[in-house]
Amino acid sequence: MNATHTPITAEAVTRVQAHYENVKKLGHWTSDRRFEVRARRGMAVLDLRSPQIPDGDIDVEVDLDHAMVKLLVPQDAHIDHWDLRYTGRGRVKDWTGENGEGRRIRVTGEIRHGEIRVHRGGVATLSAMFSREFVQDVRRARREGTEPTVADPARSS
Repeated sequence: MNATHTPITAEAVTRVQAHYENVKKLGHWTSDRRFEVRARRGMAVLDLRSPQIPDGDIDVEVDLDHAMVKLLVPQDAHIDHWDLRYTGRGRVKDWTGENGEGRRIRVTGEIRHGEIRVHRGGVATLSAMFSREFVQDVRRARREGTEPTVADPARSS
């Protein structure tokens, strides 16, 4: 067992389902560290950069069938996908491929003809900014006189 590994206790699990649809969870949308993602011919975007997510490992269990999951993570995140099973074509696309010394994100489960895309740092910010949710967040922040949180959740805390 790794010295930096934080055991997962009986915590709440956030479930995300994307069957034939696109689901985006951006900004400060959760404070959980365990996620279950089920997608069939759809796409799910999970923003895991929020400082409201407690310290420790993040577990993402996936069940993908002809689907894609995009993870928005900090630049120094460590993506562990050792326990991920593939049936047919499937892969984890991490353009930089650099696993940093930051928070560990463990991805488990099964991919059937799908993929997981990892966007880090500035690319994650741009990915969040090119969404309807960002425009809605900017309009809300302007009305309320606050800062937008979708582009960079860590900035507003």
